[in-house]
Formats: sequence, C-alpha cells, structure tokens
Amino acid sequence: MRLNTFTDYSLRTLIYLALKDATLVTRREIADAHDISNNHLMKVVNFLSRNGYIETMRGKGGGMRLARPPEKINIGKLIHDCESDIPLVACFKCDRDITDDCRLTGVCALKSFLGEAHQAMYKSLENYTLADALVKKTAMRRRLGLKAS
Repeated sequence: MRLNTFTDYSLRTLIYLALKDATLVTRREIADAHDISNNHLMKVVNFLSRNGYIETMRGKGGGMRLARPPEKINIGKLIHDCESDIPLVACFKCDRDITDDCRLTGVCALKSFLGEAHQAMYKSLENYTLADALVKKTAMRRRLGLKAS
C-alpha cells in the first residue's frame, strides 16, 4: 500500500512544525526545507487547519503551528483522515456488482482481502503519535537546516 502525496506532505508539515516547537512557521519555510511545492502545501495546510491539527494566524508575523502537542496527534487517524475518500482499488468505489473500472467487481474476493489489510494498516498506525516519529530530533533538524533548540 502506498500513501498519496497529500498524506506525505501532511506528515512532513506536522513533523516540521513539531521540530519548531511552538514557533510560528510559514508555508514557504516548510516548502523550502522539504524542497516541495508551496502550491501543493496550500491545500495541505488548509486541510490540517480545518481538521484541528494546526493553528494558523494570518497577516504580518502570521504563520502556523501545531494545534496540540505531538503526543496528542495520532498518525493512524491523520492518515485515515487524509486518505479516507481515496479507494484502494477500483472495486472499493461502489457496491454494485459490476463497475466500469473492473468487470470482476462483485465476484472477486480480492476486495475482501485488500480491505482487511487496509484496516490492519490503520489499526497498526493508531499505535503511534507524531512524537514517536521524532526520536531523532537533532538529526532531523540538521537535515532540514534548522537550529537545535
């Protein structure tokens, strides 16, 4: 199973904000640190803000920061929130017996196996928080060009 780019950028954004502690950070700063598109981050930041993962402040001196401590941000929930409307395979899109995308929908057991594996992935990831991803903070800060705090 593969996470989409949106989820990847969401995780990178939250990691960056966690490494900056409560300091306000701009979208451009995150984009530059990770060498990713600032435009792509616009949707990510909007999503993270709407879903309570980050706080944003507008205007001069504005920016964003985590809305709660890293220990309170569950990785499984975040990934589920990011990916919940994206079907794993074509037959996950609907419950009809036949879809335009796959002629075997409704008669193939693969949907059941993949669904079970997909749920197991989320269940496993629910055991981890953002804090668990930050065990090598010093090295992470160095790679992103941040000063140690």
